[in-house]
Amino acid sequence: MTDGAMTAACLLVVGGASLLAVTAPRLRRSDDLPTLENWALADRRLGPIWTWFLLGGTIFTAYTFTAVPGMVYGGGATAFFALPYTVIVCPLAFVLLPRLWAVARRHGYVTVADFVRGRYGSPALALVVALTGILATMPYLALQVLGIRAVLAAAGLHPRGAAGDLAMVALFAGLAVATYRHGLRAPTVISAMKGVAIFGSVLVAIAFVLARLGGPGRLFDAADRRLAERGSPDASLILGPHQQGGFATLALGSALALLLYPHVLTAGFAASSSDTLRRVCVALPAWTAVLGLFGVLGIAALAMDIDVPTGGAETAVPLLVDRLLPAFPAGLVFGAIIVGALVPAAVMSIAAATSFVRNVYVEYFHPTATPKRQMRVARLVSLTAKVGAVAFVFGLRDQAAINLQLLGGVWILQIFPAVVVGLFTRRLHHRALLAGWAVGMAAGTATVVREGFVPLVRFDLGGHDVQVYAGLAALVLNLVLTLILTEVFDRIDAPRGADTTTLPPRLNVRHTPGKDATHS
Repeated sequence: MTDGAMTAACLLVVGGASLLAVTAPRLRRSDDLPTLENWALADRRLGPIWTWFLLGGTIFTAYTFTAVPGMVYGGGATAFFALPYTVIVCPLAFVLLPRLWAVARRHGYVTVADFVRGRYGSPALALVVALTGILATMPYLALQVLGIRAVLAAAGLHPRGAAGDLAMVALFAGLAVATYRHGLRAPTVISAMKGVAIFGSVLVAIAFVLARLGGPGRLFDAADRRLAERGSPDASLILGPHQQGGFATLALGSALALLLYPHVLTAGFAASSSDTLRRVCVALPAWTAVLGLFGVLGIAALAMDIDVPTGGAETAVPLLVDRLLPAFPAGLVFGAIIVGALVPAAVMSIAAATSFVRNVYVEYFHPTATPKRQMRVARLVSLTAKVGAVAFVFGLRDQAAINLQLLGGVWILQIFPAVVVGLFTRRLHHRALLAGWAVGMAAGTATVVREGFVPLVRFDLGGHDVQVYAGLAALVLNLVLTLILTEVFDRIDAPRGADTTTLPPRLNVRHTPGKDATHS
């Protein structure tokens, strides 16, 4: 039965976020004419504090804060791959994001596909990069809706039938209006509230858990006994030797993939300078610490014998909070997680819309579109993306969105050679990159589907059973084929597109074939 105090607290947090979104125009308001860059990147004027809140709030989604403890609840130690994964992301972001930002700012690039278009002079390669990003983003956006619904259902705030669906629609309608009008500024101001709410909520929840269970030692002992009672050999709080390969490759592959998602790059491109991004990357591990505490809540759900619905492990933390905390603070936690979904959902829809307008609509359908028309189309596409995500969740099983998001991670990794390698050298031929991308996409998709939508595949190496992340295995195949075909294309003097980018000199690797009158 729904508690009035819990509902009031949840609405207080969500309503506060909605009111903050109204103040978005005050965030470094510009007198310039409205453009796509103004709407999608907030004029690239976000300072270190705003960028830290936005980038952290975009990377660490509400579904992450429910799925990771859910994985801990269901499988134990393997779920903690998310911690080294997010730790690896920080130094990678420190190196890559400022460099990519500098190129984007110098040439007016708004998407990563813009960079690929200028770097390789290949419209086809830019198109596949843009479409891959959009394809990988849409199920990720749908997962934010799933995260909200799981929280509301666990709290008893999502009634079955049309009433619950209308509540979800109303929640996203407010986000859609704010994003339509103010672009990236709306999720930026909400991200500040998300940061405060998420950090405060997890600290309160951990304090209640430790007080109830008598300290960390008893917490872990009780959880370990519960996992042992299940009888599953892979479910343990200690990583087994046969799990280490999968753990390491899943962490590495996920880290390489994360920085290629359009919503993460959109948040990065909005920074005011490359130095701003470096400072932010140094401080990003604070978000990882919070994610680790959410993982501990998954262990607490095990220790307290929380029963979750079949196939609904992501509800472990909401159900734990509902049992453990008084009604009003529990409502505040639920509201914080809901707000935690609104920030990435908004940025994802903006990023997908911007990629479509810049790299599909303008490139192939309306090359003479004015800045005002580009922004208008982007607004409509952003709105359509949110509506599509909600409709997807209502129309299909939850597992369908989860499976597609898993494939999204495999897909987005296949643009790594074009984007990341291209930041340092043009050694790779654009036609080889296209072929490598196609083979990586096909091999990664086939492997994941064949394994029953499990991210890890098993290989027999000298009698040893080794687990490897499917996306990373497909990326290796992609890179090997790309390198081989690059040599082939260079030997037959296949022409390269013109490079119109000017990269920062630091860490730049030069390659100037005689036939390629370009610069790096």
